[in-house]
Amino acid sequence: MSANTQAVASLHAEVTRLRHELTTVQNAGPSADVSTVAADTMYVGQYLVERLVQLGVTKMFGVPGDFNLGFLDFVEDHPKMDWVGDCNELNASYAADGYARVNEGKPGVLLTTFGVGELSAMNGIAGAFSEHVPVLHIVGVPSTSQQKAKPMLHHTLGDGRYDAYYMAAQQFTISHSSLNSIETAAAEIDRVITDCLVKARPVYLMLPTDIAYMRISATRLKTPLNIEPPANDPETEEFVLDEIVKLVEAAQNDVIILVDACGIRHGVKHELEALCKHTGYPVYAAPMGKSVIDESYSRYGGIYVGEISHDDIKAKVESAKLILSVGGLKSDFNTGNFTYHIPTQRTVELHSDHTLVQFAVFPGIGMKRLMPKLIARLQPYKEGAFQAEVPKFEAPVPKEDNDIISQTWLWPRVGQFFRPKDIVVAETGTSSFGVLDVPLPAGAVFVSQILWGSIGWTVGSTLGAAFAGLDRGMNRTILFVGDGSLQLTVQELSVMIHHGLKPIIFVLNNSGYTIERFLHGKTRKYNDISNWKWTKLLDTLGGEEGKTVRSYTVRTKDELSNLLDDPKFAAAETIQLVELVMEMHDAPRALKVQAELSGKTNRYTA
Repeated sequence: MSANTQAVASLHAEVTRLRHELTTVQNAGPSADVSTVAADTMYVGQYLVERLVQLGVTKMFGVPGDFNLGFLDFVEDHPKMDWVGDCNELNASYAADGYARVNEGKPGVLLTTFGVGELSAMNGIAGAFSEHVPVLHIVGVPSTSQQKAKPMLHHTLGDGRYDAYYMAAQQFTISHSSLNSIETAAAEIDRVITDCLVKARPVYLMLPTDIAYMRISATRLKTPLNIEPPANDPETEEFVLDEIVKLVEAAQNDVIILVDACGIRHGVKHELEALCKHTGYPVYAAPMGKSVIDESYSRYGGIYVGEISHDDIKAKVESAKLILSVGGLKSDFNTGNFTYHIPTQRTVELHSDHTLVQFAVFPGIGMKRLMPKLIARLQPYKEGAFQAEVPKFEAPVPKEDNDIISQTWLWPRVGQFFRPKDIVVAETGTSSFGVLDVPLPAGAVFVSQILWGSIGWTVGSTLGAAFAGLDRGMNRTILFVGDGSLQLTVQELSVMIHHGLKPIIFVLNNSGYTIERFLHGKTRKYNDISNWKWTKLLDTLGGEEGKTVRSYTVRTKDELSNLLDDPKFAAAETIQLVELVMEMHDAPRALKVQAELSGKTNRYTA
């Protein structure tokens, strides 16, 4: 999207926010003044927690530090908010990310302390920004008087720059605020949280120790936050609808829908389901859009990844006369290294804050408001659309003449283990590529970080995802992680044990960084790792093997199949870890193709 388009879209959003802010102030009335009676006031820290509870947030992740301890009292004392103390701030940021991905429409919330804590979390925040995940990062900071006097305080850089971390955070957040006045504290809290949810990106909030304990009016809490996207301009919207209908008519029902990550991040999952079912168009997904559409839906055809796609999927998508793209994120790993063969003249792209119709860009025309009207306009074409055949998306288990747990066999086999409403978390690399070609049952959720690709992210994310699964009444949480990735963030298994969570963790033990080996350095030592005693981990990190935790090692197809078919194992009554012993130089088909394409792009050879 061009700079002009972004500016117009931002202006639309700001106008909407100001309108709602005016409504909030009017509803608050005279009692909004800070001088109201004590019964109508509360501490700033309490106000912040209460706003989050109103949104349905039940967990706050992070690490205690001297500048956030006072605020933590408010968190711990609230009956509807639980504090989840993580082993480090990076893991906590991953957990907040995973919580937000599964708990659609709610932010993940992270609390760190000034400098040393917030900087440790920054990689996780950057990943959430990259992948459009709403995370609120609260940072406990020195008092306003200390910020003005600028003493050489611990956790500072020693040069008086108390705003250095605030400035750094602005590179990875969509909105930010330093609470330095009780007159504006409530409004700023509301603004930042609203931006987080409307724009589906991380936001940053500095909470000084003294401000957290100052009293303000609680009246604004009577007005719920408006987290609806900005309204579309009616005339422009009508023109866009007319243009799309013209293209649909010209395509003579040879239309497909291609869904991607922002379809779920920006809250149009229900509209997208309605679009698919009321038009009858075949629907496919990009890797980051996996599970946005129920993969048991009869008109769902599978994953499109450019050149990496299966031949039948590639042919269906690329031959369509019109592609309705919803929430696209065209990164390299999400497009088969930019090998999409979809001409612009055959594409309509629906996004959260703009729409593209062929070569024309319409800023401020967001898909949340547009899609219900588009569904109504396209419904008359439904009968003809159902004539288009959609190949069944399936992954049969191949027959192999050995008992080695191969990548080709593993993923279809574990696909048979999945149940409706499972949460499937797949680590960057082997696991995420392997799960792509496996159909998920109805209501299942796929969680992976394909764009940012920070290895080890899934362990913290699984913690957050499992908590969100409890909030939503989901089924099991299942993690697939490589031995190398797990070593980066393994401490968070102890937090899962401490809180009684019951994920099933499959550790792919293939002696190192498999995706890196296929990208470059297949036999180089830098892609090797030390081999841990994987089945001792849960016991070491606070569990009691055989009672509160269970660990297994499987080396053959029969051993794994017998375990997957065991009702007690499948019931996931406690946290379980399965070490899968696999060959070092084996990898899923899609990873091999992606690595070959990426290797040409990276140009490592002289």
